[in-house]
Amino acid sequence: MRDFRLYCVGESGNCFKVALMLELCGYAWQPVFVDFFGGATRGGQYREEINELGEVPTLEFDGKRLTQSGVILTYLANLSGKYGGKTEDEKLEILRWMLFDNHKFTSYYATLRWMVGLQKTGDPAVIDFLTKRALSAFSIVDKHLRARAFLLGDEPTIADFSLAGYQYYEEETGIDRSAFANLNAWSQRIAALPGWKHPYELMPRGLDVATNK
Repeated sequence: MRDFRLYCVGESGNCFKVALMLELCGYAWQPVFVDFFGGATRGGQYREEINELGEVPTLEFDGKRLTQSGVILTYLANLSGKYGGKTEDEKLEILRWMLFDNHKFTSYYATLRWMVGLQKTGDPAVIDFLTKRALSAFSIVDKHLRARAFLLGDEPTIADFSLAGYQYYEEETGIDRSAFANLNAWSQRIAALPGWKHPYELMPRGLDVATNK
């Protein structure tokens, strides 16, 4: 059995995507805290020894390291035989949604959460731009989920886990989540899967460390 080590920080929904997949697949894994708020990912040591992109998550196992949540989710789906789609068409559909997630769904919303909910500062024009983009992406997914339980149908896949990465945090973003009934119901269905845990149950919080310094 592989010994998985996930370099992560609790506030990162991208890390949560991977941590959740590890849990749902029943793999033994260990969170390795990265002091993101203390600048660890921007330092030369982290970039030289762990991840040259200066990001989390990074999954380490068997002397290897994988980076980028989409890559890691795909690897774990192939390894476990779970949540990766059963046909070539399903695999392509998963890829389609994961690319949409990285380009429009998570990207704008996660940046908005960072500025409004965590950093608590930012140019109003930038925040307005991010809000409109996030609302547009949310509307697309909410409409898609109107007639199905998960993105591809009746069963969850890594596409769902990718898009759901930032859906369980409670920091203020300025977006009225109650306006997206289908999106909320989908998030609850994922949270009802056996093995699901909240991000802060799975990974240490960086702001807790930063506050105690």
